[in-house]
Parts: sequence; structure tokens; C-alpha cells
Amino acid sequence: MSDHHQDAVGHGHDEHDHHLAHGHGGVVGFLRGYIAPHSHDAKDSLDRALEASSDGIRAVALSLVILLLTAGIQVLVVVASGSVALLGDTLHNAADALTAVPLWLAFRLGRRPPTTRFTYGYGKAEDVAGLAVIALIAASAVFAGYEAIYRLIHPEKVSHLGFVMAAAVVGAIGNEVVAQYRIRVGRRIGSAALEADGVHARTDGVTSLLVLVGAVAVALGAQWADPVVGLVITGAIMVVGYQAVRSVGQRLLDAVDPAIIEQISTIVGSVDGVIAVTEVRARWVGHRLLAQVRLSVDGMLQVTTAHAIAEEVHHEMLHHVPNLSEAIVHVDPSGTGSDPHAATRHHQGDG
Repeated sequence: MSDHHQDAVGHGHDEHDHHLAHGHGGVVGFLRGYIAPHSHDAKDSLDRALEASSDGIRAVALSLVILLLTAGIQVLVVVASGSVALLGDTLHNAADALTAVPLWLAFRLGRRPPTTRFTYGYGKAEDVAGLAVIALIAASAVFAGYEAIYRLIHPEKVSHLGFVMAAAVVGAIGNEVVAQYRIRVGRRIGSAALEADGVHARTDGVTSLLVLVGAVAVALGAQWADPVVGLVITGAIMVVGYQAVRSVGQRLLDAVDPAIIEQISTIVGSVDGVIAVTEVRARWVGHRLLAQVRLSVDGMLQVTTAHAIAEEVHHEMLHHVPNLSEAIVHVDPSGTGSDPHAATRHHQGDG
């Protein structure tokens, strides 16, 4: 092999059927993985990317229906009872339901193929949708906080406490169902926005239980408990908003879990013929992970042999790294006594 480096550019692929924990589990998933051919071609990548987007669309659609039903029931009780704590919880549930709209649009947009302008596709739309989720969370916090403070200053009697308690239980159950579904699908397809929205729903379930506590306190004679619980709910919404800002902000800045980088380095370094792994980079494009690896092989190898090593590295990465859909493998010669990037470094120095 000459001093010139060679690149083995990976075509787009998603995680392999072998990883049922990150794909479709159960008997159906096993049979599909067993019968389907063991391949990593471009069509396989496209099919899996579309399948992940379809899973995301299904998750937000079902969540929308459940949360709208939950919020609808709570609205009726709010009107009848005048509970400001339940109002805050209802607003939170309604805002959580509305987050399904930007997420749905993002998943739909992400299904579009890459173009000459958007060469990596439209997967980043999911992260932009995360900003809309944050805005809705912030708006619900402001409104719920205002109503709670107003009710503290201008107390009003809460009625129909039995219905308030029942509505709180409905809210807790509905949100927990949605939370588990969103978090499970979000983690499986690698969508930070969907997972953050699932955590948001889980917090909504906790706030619903706070409404129940407040209603019990009011029933025992503590009328002030209702607006105080409303303020506590406002604080909970703000905490969720902070967590969402961190999650979505990190994804927008191309942050990845260091464990993923370590996993890729270990996988690449274990391939026969790889002398050293000198660079590993990764970034998320929506729920798809892209990676770039630089490694060294024996500089005396033939080009075809070095290329075969790069292809094996590429295959192992796609086979073992969840949500990885594309990889670029850069091969450098080792032991030649010269710097294979001398010309590049000289050019950068001149710049």
C-alpha cells in the first residue's frame, strides 16, 4: 500500500435485525430477522429509516388521542369545580398533547430522501420540533403559575371534589400510559425529541397525583391547598422544561453519549488488521446516528486488503451500534516512516 490514504465510504444503513432489543422483539421480530437476508444494502437502510419514522408517527398519533381524551375529561371537571390545581394539570396535559403536532410534522419531513441541498436528509427536523415542545412547556408553566398566584390572592371555593379526584386519577393513568409508550419508542428509534416528550408526559402524571393530594386537603378544610398545589405543578413544569432544554439543546449541538464513542472504538479496534483507532466522531441527525472513524493498518498491505479491512470495520459498526445508519471509514498506512497527511498539514499551515 502506498503512502496515499484510502477512504471506504459506508452507504446508509440502520441497525441490523440481529439486535431485537433495538428493533422488533418477540416471535414476529425473531422470525423476520431469521427469514430476512443478512444484508446492509442501501434499500435496507431506507426501509429501516422509514420504519423508524413510521414508528415515531404512530407514537405521537396515539399519544395525541389519549391525551386529548384525558384533557377533555379534565376540562369538564375544571368548569364544574373551579379547581385551579386541576386547571394547571389540564393545561399541562393539553400542551403535552399539542406537542404531537410538531413531532408528527418532523417525522413526516424526515421521511423525505436527501437532496443536493440537504445531503443528509431532513432528520434534524426532529430536533427543531423539540424547540416547539419547549415553547409549549414554557407557555403552560406561565399560564398555570399566573392562575395559581391569582387564586391565592383571590380565593374561591372549590366544589365537586369527588369529580376533581376522579379527574386527577384519569390524568395520572393517561399520562403514564403515554409516557411509557413515548419513552420506549423514542429510545428504540433514537429520537431525543420523542423521548423528552415521554419524560414530559410522565411528569404530567405526577402533577395529576398532586391534584389528587390537593383535593383531599381541600376536602379536609384547607382551601388554600388548591392554589398551592397549582404553584407546585408550575414548578414541576419548569423542571421538565429545563430537562427538555438540556436534551434538545445537546442534540442540536451534535452531542452524543461518550459511551457510544467508546463502543465504536472498541468495535473498530477488535477487527483483525486494525493497528490503531486514531479518531472517532459521531452525530445524530434526528433519530439516525452518523459516524466517522479514522484507523491505521499495516502500510505494506495491498490496497485491496486494506479496503477489505475497512469494509469489515464498516460491517461490524452497522451490526453492533444501535441506530447507526451511515459510517465513513478512513484508513491510514502505519509503519511507512512518513506522515500520510504531511501535504494536508502543510496546506493548513499555509492557511
